[in-house]
Amino acid sequence: MNETDGAALLDEVEQFHRRFNAFPTQAAYVAVALWDAHAHLLDCFDSTPRLAFLSPEPGSGKSRALEIVETLVPHPMVAVNASAAALFRAVSGTDGRPTILFDEIDTVFGPKAGENEELRGFLNAGHRRSGVTYRCVGDGSTQNVVAFPSYCAVAMAGLGSLPDTILTRSVIIRMRRRAPNERVEPFRQRLHEGEGNTLRDRLAAWANTVRTGLEGAWPTMPEGVTDRPADVWEPLLAVADAAGGAWPARARAACVELVTAAKEDDRTSLGIRLLTDLRDHVFCGADRMPTAVILECLNAMDEAPWPDMGGKPMTPRALSRLLGEYVTGDNKAIKPRPIRTAAGVPRGYYAEDLADAWTRYCPPPPEKSATSATPATDQLSGGADVADELPGIRYIHPSSATPAGPASRTA
Repeated sequence: MNETDGAALLDEVEQFHRRFNAFPTQAAYVAVALWDAHAHLLDCFDSTPRLAFLSPEPGSGKSRALEIVETLVPHPMVAVNASAAALFRAVSGTDGRPTILFDEIDTVFGPKAGENEELRGFLNAGHRRSGVTYRCVGDGSTQNVVAFPSYCAVAMAGLGSLPDTILTRSVIIRMRRRAPNERVEPFRQRLHEGEGNTLRDRLAAWANTVRTGLEGAWPTMPEGVTDRPADVWEPLLAVADAAGGAWPARARAACVELVTAAKEDDRTSLGIRLLTDLRDHVFCGADRMPTAVILECLNAMDEAPWPDMGGKPMTPRALSRLLGEYVTGDNKAIKPRPIRTAAGVPRGYYAEDLADAWTRYCPPPPEKSATSATPATDQLSGGADVADELPGIRYIHPSSATPAGPASRTA
């Protein structure tokens, strides 16, 4: 096949998805079609991105998306609640490396599933071609440590989100329920599986014609796509370049769109959301704030997660635990410390301790004048200004906060 054939084949794969899947963006169709093709070429790349179909509610087409992917990838293995042991033995077996399709992944990593570090470790290790899983094999004292290969393509579907270590290795498709005017063709396995398998076989044949050229390929990344996102998208862009036609340009446009969307999602991760809310809605330029006032502010935010943290409002312990994951400018964990006020010495947090984390993790602060920067607590306790209740607190505009050096620990 020539380059035009490759582009036309990817067009057909994309159209096959469009018949049965209502993806949220045009970029999603591009990314998923490239992911299907890359699964036939894993040994050409140093890593393989995970494909994650996620949604906040059931009935959003996630499982159907996996069904269509299943018809197009090599050696599909549908896994629901599969153990890590079963998966790594399947990957290291002699029947050909499977493409793992993990439906209902929220039952493994969701809030009610508890910890599942073994499976998380398998999914993380299998992202790299060098990834292995170590196990003891044998009986009693004759056991030996054996390295089982873990490298394989994985597509997942589930409610909610995934651990950050998996999300950052994934192309994320945020699924949603179809609107009344969005129509797709019903997928009937007896009728349509064969069509998908025919495309799968054509993808495999095309992959064999471009395999040599893809080994060692270094596709040009769009401006601003570096580090982990570049690792995720490198195989997909290489496939697009091999296909030719409009696919190289479409792939890079999809890359920028989905990477940008993923960065926006990062800002809403719990820790970063907390840091941002503290900067923009609680401190608002104040140089310190008692824990009790912080909690009153956070738990009054109706559209934030803080009023319902596992069925109850944010507590001092939960606040301390979340902030303790970040460090001050002098590389010490952020912790509450005494704040001297006219009413006593309550414990709370200092802006100088948070400034480094604000700079590193939060989006740019909103532009506002220093005179208009007043804490969200102005709206609490009958409108009393926190500065009136706690004399001595001074205000600085959040945009002027810079990473703190060794901070004075005197209250």
